[in-house]
Amino acid sequence: MLTETDPRAAAYVNLYAVLGTLPELVRRVPEARALLALDPRPVTAAFVVRGGPRGVLAFRDGQVRVVPDRAVATVVLPFPGPTAFNRVVDGTAQPVPVTGLHRASFLLRVFAPLTALLARYLRPSAEDLADPEFRATSTALSLHVAAAAAAQVGNEDRAGRFSAAHVVDGDVALEVDGVLAWTLRARDHRLTFVAEPSPRPRAALTFADLDVAGALLAGRVSALACIGDGRMAMRGTISMVDNVNRILDRVGQYLGE
Repeated sequence: MLTETDPRAAAYVNLYAVLGTLPELVRRVPEARALLALDPRPVTAAFVVRGGPRGVLAFRDGQVRVVPDRAVATVVLPFPGPTAFNRVVDGTAQPVPVTGLHRASFLLRVFAPLTALLARYLRPSAEDLADPEFRATSTALSLHVAAAAAAQVGNEDRAGRFSAAHVVDGDVALEVDGVLAWTLRARDHRLTFVAEPSPRPRAALTFADLDVAGALLAGRVSALACIGDGRMAMRGTISMVDNVNRILDRVGQYLGE
């Protein structure tokens, strides 16, 4: 079984799945919206990784939007390679902007606390988890990261690409009964995460509750065990579900680092 991870693929996961969950954090957590209100002026921040991904986070009207494959922004944060970028996301290094120094206060007063708040929800303490509302939000955000990471691992990781090559075009619905519905969309063996229900899924993974979904997508439990005891169901084109499950196994290795 392949257990090593690729720093370049990890950079895609960090940009589009981890930082890509900031819009969901702002939507769900009042404290995040309060941070954005500290500096309500529109600003864009570009993350440009040599030999890796590039993308922009756009902050406007109390919301955050991810703009993929773009490098032009108010603040540009370049990185010499994927490993350097991964260290910043892990919190072991600090980014240095090359443009937009006049908005450095935004990075210090808003962006840094916002990412720290996201990290708190993604890596909660036992005390945090004692609060049922915090736990539910933490699980939903972790699930968002894992589902978004599945698309990046399917596109950028060697083992993930092998599985994605066997996924036919169409949507795989990721559902938690009565709570949320998201989509993994396959086109020409490339995957895209869509944080909306699929209008016409060809296959679906349905989880009994948020805890089950979060545990599976983070690699803490196996799909086979969840199907066997009824915590998860699948329908539609089974080959799609089978290969998506293989990609999710790799996601757990990236997010478990």
